[in-house]
Amino acid sequence: MTKTTQNSRFSKLLRSPLPVLPPALPEVFEDLRVSVDRFCLLAGVEALGEMLAEDAEVLCGPRHARTRSRRGHRWGQTRSEIAYHGGKVKVVRPRVRGLAGKEMALPSWELLSDPGLLQAWAMNLMLLSVSTRKYGRAVRLPGAAGGDLPAQSGDATSKSAVSRRFVALTRKKLKAWLASDLSDLDLLVIQIDGLHVGDHVMLAAIGIDGGGEKHVLGLAEGASENAATVQALLDNLTARGLDPAVPRLFILDGAKALSKAVRRTFGAAAAIQRCQVHKGRNIIERLDESLHAGVKKALRQAWDQDDAEKAERLLKNLARRLELEAPGVSASILEGLDEILTVIRLGLPPELRRSLACTNAIENALGTVRTVQRNVKRWRNAEMALRWTAAGLLEAKKTFRRLNAYRQLPILKAALQEHMKKAKAKSAIETIKEAA
Repeated sequence: MTKTTQNSRFSKLLRSPLPVLPPALPEVFEDLRVSVDRFCLLAGVEALGEMLAEDAEVLCGPRHARTRSRRGHRWGQTRSEIAYHGGKVKVVRPRVRGLAGKEMALPSWELLSDPGLLQAWAMNLMLLSVSTRKYGRAVRLPGAAGGDLPAQSGDATSKSAVSRRFVALTRKKLKAWLASDLSDLDLLVIQIDGLHVGDHVMLAAIGIDGGGEKHVLGLAEGASENAATVQALLDNLTARGLDPAVPRLFILDGAKALSKAVRRTFGAAAAIQRCQVHKGRNIIERLDESLHAGVKKALRQAWDQDDAEKAERLLKNLARRLELEAPGVSASILEGLDEILTVIRLGLPPELRRSLACTNAIENALGTVRTVQRNVKRWRNAEMALRWTAAGLLEAKKTFRRLNAYRQLPILKAALQEHMKKAKAKSAIETIKEAA
């Protein structure tokens, strides 16, 4: 009986005519069809108007009412700007003055007028290689292109306005980043490398913690990769909480100034590994093409050894073979031989050695920095280069992945502890010998 009644009601509902939309709704849906952005803007402005009216009523009380609890009175309206879709749009907002005659801020307006959103838009698009000249086209379509929100004069999409917002936000982020605390990071590996930006050299440091996660640590600017620049970078890291007494593996590109500064700052606790990729590339580039295949094979054979003494013997044999054909390259192979085989001497597994024998992690990050900076044609000063490099490194941080052999990092931690004990014992013996 109940089921028959429900079917009958449903049949009547199907036969009844559809309701007619109010006249305003078709126009609204036409706006929605033409431009979702315009529809959202109009709906948002209407909602904002209601919020501002409520704020004004809280401060002034209902219109035309003489309430003793009011804190101000209405003072007309004014046209102001809010951030919308990477630019600004003008809206009408009420004004309220306090009983003392001073302007009173509306809470909703204070929240929406924060410039942080526009700065984030500018930084995001510029890091995606959108130039300041094309920023307006990236956030506004021409008026005839589908009826979208058109670009207008004073909508904060000009190249100068975008540049000012980018400078403000990158300067703020750089200051916060270079003052961040590092004491909570259990860093086992630190990679340091340099990047030429115009006439300036930027030294960057990336760390790998005990879980295999990568962290952008610091940045320093100088005229070259000299000991003073490296020392400034390391001083900044230690001042922010990086403990020099903790044993760590430092992976460097081979510059002597880097090794010197690391030894001075971290002493026996530092194990230094020179990048094998840089080393091999420097050797190959100085050789005749007919020798490339044989030398590459010999270097690869040495890098793959599990025994450091055997690897060292293979490299010395290679240097001896090249004494006549390339004496300069022969001396280069022997230079820094102790630091080039550090990961082998530590007894690390092959998978972990492969990840820690080169500066690939920081090289990839600096590659992202170069991509971010490619639209910059003129570097005005060192501060500009520093801001852009910091922004690129923070952008590269978003793509960081965990170290492939992260499960083997406890082996590295134990090996570094043993390395520090041996280094301290050796230093003590040398001190006794000098005293004798």
